[in-house]
Amino acid sequence: MSDLATGAAIEPAGDGIRIGNHVLHSRLIVGTGKYTTFEIMREALALSGADCVTVAVRRERLYDSSGRNILDSIDLKHFTLLPNTAGCFTAEDAIRTARLGREILLGLENPGADWVKLEVLGDSKTLLPDPVATVQATEKLVAEGFQVLVYTTDDPITARRLKQAGAVSVMPAGSPIGSGQGS
Repeated sequence: MSDLATGAAIEPAGDGIRIGNHVLHSRLIVGTGKYTTFEIMREALALSGADCVTVAVRRERLYDSSGRNILDSIDLKHFTLLPNTAGCFTAEDAIRTARLGREILLGLENPGADWVKLEVLGDSKTLLPDPVATVQATEKLVAEGFQVLVYTTDDPITARRLKQAGAVSVMPAGSPIGSGQGS
């Protein structure tokens, strides 16, 4: 397998994987959405065996109805956080959201501060990505030092452009977001 940004190998690390500068012991990256309570989320994360958790910076409820912060329910010593730009519909909004995620994680001294799962959506019904805005956001974020893991369409030309823009990982949509059919 090759690193899309440099052509260098994305190498297995034991049973895990290296993506950009990050080595994950588990190949599973778990999200924080769709849990009814922080307690259920915390238990699911612990049982998953994952060491990376993706958090939607823009859409995530940072506080629940009791005033508790989601970050207090994630073991920040165990999990590398992967901020994502879910819910963004423009390159500018995604870039701003990525920067916000970086600032939060720098303050927490979490190693995920230098990367982002980039999503720039083009349609609110299908949640399919906007390929042009996604390439634009990737170029800008890479120039700012982000390691970009990018959600895109299944078009190989777009994937090639994202590689040329410097993405460390290109993740084509395998099924619609929220379908429960995998990505």
